[in-house]
Amino acid sequence: MTEKQVKVVFTPSGRRGSFPMHTPLLDAARSLGVDIDSVCGGRGLCGRCQITCAEGAFPKHQIHSATTHLSPLSDTEKNYSQRKKPLASGRRLSCHTLLLDDCVIDVPPESQVHRQVVRKDAEHRDIELDAATRLYFVEVPEPDMEVPKGDLQHLLEALEAEWGLTGLICDTLLLRSLQPALKKSGRSLTVAVHKNTSIVALWPGVHLNAYGVAVDVGSTTVAVHLCDLSSGEVLASASMMNPQIRFGEDLMSRVSYVMMHPEGAAEMTASIRGALNDLFANVAKQVKGAVEDILEITLVANPIMHHLLLGIDPVELGGAPFALTTDAAIEVAARELDLKINYGGRLYVLPCIAGHVGADTAGVILSEEPQKQDKMTLLVDVGTNAEIVLGDKNRLLACSSPTGPAFEGAQISSGQRAAAGAIERVRIDPQSLEPRFRVIGSELWSNETDFGGQITKFGVTGICGSGIIEVVAEMYLAGIITVDGVIDGSLAAQSDRIIADGRTFSYVLYQPDITEILGIERQSPITITQNDVRQIQLAKAALYAGVKLLMDKIGTDHIDRIRLAGAFGSHINVKHAMVLGLIPDCALDQVSSAGNAAGTGARIALLNRQSRNTIESLVTNIEKIETAMEPKFQQYFVDAMAFPNKTDPFPNLFSVVEKPAEKALIEAPGGRKRRRK
Repeated sequence: MTEKQVKVVFTPSGRRGSFPMHTPLLDAARSLGVDIDSVCGGRGLCGRCQITCAEGAFPKHQIHSATTHLSPLSDTEKNYSQRKKPLASGRRLSCHTLLLDDCVIDVPPESQVHRQVVRKDAEHRDIELDAATRLYFVEVPEPDMEVPKGDLQHLLEALEAEWGLTGLICDTLLLRSLQPALKKSGRSLTVAVHKNTSIVALWPGVHLNAYGVAVDVGSTTVAVHLCDLSSGEVLASASMMNPQIRFGEDLMSRVSYVMMHPEGAAEMTASIRGALNDLFANVAKQVKGAVEDILEITLVANPIMHHLLLGIDPVELGGAPFALTTDAAIEVAARELDLKINYGGRLYVLPCIAGHVGADTAGVILSEEPQKQDKMTLLVDVGTNAEIVLGDKNRLLACSSPTGPAFEGAQISSGQRAAAGAIERVRIDPQSLEPRFRVIGSELWSNETDFGGQITKFGVTGICGSGIIEVVAEMYLAGIITVDGVIDGSLAAQSDRIIADGRTFSYVLYQPDITEILGIERQSPITITQNDVRQIQLAKAALYAGVKLLMDKIGTDHIDRIRLAGAFGSHINVKHAMVLGLIPDCALDQVSSAGNAAGTGARIALLNRQSRNTIESLVTNIEKIETAMEPKFQQYFVDAMAFPNKTDPFPNLFSVVEKPAEKALIEAPGGRKRRRK
């Protein structure tokens, strides 16, 4: 009798498959190429293969997942908890956990061999320092029986006399520590004052550590930068994948999860707040400080992440009219959101712009200042939801476009997030159709002598977003795919890189040598399938159509300057992006990366309080365009499915890049397709 097959989906990779009941989870993961660490060889000694089983229904995967769909806690797991440390709530050792029924399994970052390379470093930026929270050292007079006053009053008078601070208020709970601090220090204190209005923290004697954190909460990645509020210096940075990914790769999947699970919003809120607290502890540890020295947080996020962080149900953002609960900037005590910094620490969230144009876009605007430009400037923050701003000193427009997660490696057959071993650069010879590539973790191209030696530790594991862009663009330039995105199967006679794949064809980007052994497993071939090309077409067409709508609305037929924001925008090749038609035609020397502009905007807001007034005022004057309501969007989308575009000529691009010869595929007798030049 055939043993029952059960389905399993691994997040965040999205890898999935069916396995016989009682298959060890670690074995299932390895057979699918899921990145799980195990130093002890599956003996339950190292504890590095920990996973979590998701609970609830996942319609996207047609799976109902529950912890009871895994075998009970094994003796090995119990022994590990006694020998090492107790497993965190919900955690299991995948090497000693068996599949009993369908489930969704989350692999946390610390269990991954190839940790994600989070590309959201803080770029250097000169920022005029005017922090909202500052430290003041004061000597507090001794009590005087002749003039009976409380110690708080003495402190307030000292702050006024020495620093000119008047009308200050003090959190009642701080009063508990006031007299002990005065006694410990001999009547001297360091006081943290927020916006010259309120005392938020105090320490006995001299205290020099005053930190703030700038936070960028993306749908895929969360990045935190610890800054010295006295100098503006970035002292430490830390990043991690957004733990909400297990609820859905893209924003709408997470909204759908909330719709189907009443407790879903609270789960996602708790997960992102927990992740932020871990990151705060991480950056504090890097500087050998304490989280209590973090006095302020500034934060940017897209609208759905914004609502979930604040504990607001995002369901209204899941359909027209995409109503925000609030688009105003928010300032609250960090403790109100269970964010673990100094008890009196404050949180400032930049304003949102529209239903799917969030505080992260406000951060980009604050960083890039398009409102001061004479040139028609396009800002694009490429993510699972592309946010687009177009304009100059006279007028600004903004919209969003649903690109999906393809640019981050999701929905791509060999796609993965940026990690060691992921292909990130590709070139294809147009005559031989042979590729060469580079992977993260090596500076060598695949055709260079010591490439194999450099990648021995991690191998060639997949292809990340920047690699996907380049390989599809190179396939078009080499004539492997037509202007309509069809892989030309007739080239199979010319090159064994073109292989039949069911009713379509695929391109073999990487074929490991049969003798190439990494650990105990041979690397799998990496191919670009027809569906991969389609996913990229759909994503880039959505973005381009959004740009075209803004160009129509502002009344321009050209773009003078393009800035690509975000981690993805920082690492894509400008030429290849334009070849795809991801961005409109423009002089290539006028297209550049804005780096992590959203995170930079959060830093500006952290270190310069006047900038908060600037962005709050500016956002109210930005014209918001809802792409879903625009009748031309569909036509622009269809035109943008072609490479680079069906109707737009791209003269700047093809003045420096040779345009491939026109070809089309026609139906041949018998239903087979043949090539026509």
